[in-house]
Amino acid sequence: MTKDCTIGILKLGAIGAAPLIDLLFDERAERKDIAIRTVTTGASLDEEACQEAATRLAEMTPDLVILVSPNAALPGPKGARTYLLDEEFKVLSISDMPSKNAFYSKDESGKKVPSVPETSGFIILPMDPMIGARKEFLDPTEMTIFNADLIKLLSCTGVMRFLQYELEKLVDSIKTKSDIDMPTLILTPELALEAAGFANPYAHAKAYAALKMAEAVADITTTACFMRKDPDEYVPMVAAAHELLGTAAELAAYAREMEKAGNSVLRTPHSSSGKNLRKTELFEKPD
Repeated sequence: MTKDCTIGILKLGAIGAAPLIDLLFDERAERKDIAIRTVTTGASLDEEACQEAATRLAEMTPDLVILVSPNAALPGPKGARTYLLDEEFKVLSISDMPSKNAFYSKDESGKKVPSVPETSGFIILPMDPMIGARKEFLDPTEMTIFNADLIKLLSCTGVMRFLQYELEKLVDSIKTKSDIDMPTLILTPELALEAAGFANPYAHAKAYAALKMAEAVADITTTACFMRKDPDEYVPMVAAAHELLGTAAELAAYAREMEKAGNSVLRTPHSSSGKNLRKTELFEKPD
């Protein structure tokens, strides 16, 4: 069956939004309108690995590339992005706060403003923190726990739904052959919570707190991994950051439980044609 468009997902290294981002398009594997093709380098951000992955994805001729990576200013992600843009692909980058340096430059007044080609866009997620990547602390088990907590937090607070909405706008533009308006933004807690659609103001407040805690995790792990040389200093810091994220994830999940208690959880499933549907009450049919 011919699809209306092909979306290429290029995962270079790992951030919390990366593992399930391709599934945001088709949560029940029922969509008939799009094809999703994913290429990943695993954990590697090596320039050669990133270039090889970008080349493989380009061979699939996607209508849109979603490039997900830590720090888009690093040579690996930057090289892959430049290659894809030179090959005239439309590229949306999703990354963490250190990526700001890749997408902003100073204007004549000295103010930092978005600076990307028209066929390129970005969404920066300050609440998607760096993991505590110190060998004394981080092992595969700790890594999976951290990412499980982070995925739960990003989901319960509206971050993943915000990405769903933004990606669907791009897909709709491709399907209707309209001009594509690429997002160029740093996601704020306010924007994420608007997408979350909390009905209970206390749930909203708890989710806001969880997002600010996640941003604090990023500050702690960045300091611990890059600015501290003494293990007696950085090991307690990365351990504390992971504890903070775990608590934030619990708080975000509790906010969702409060919405369940009021039978007001917002759900935004896709129809088989790709339309975003909407409902709140549990037994309500989405429309």
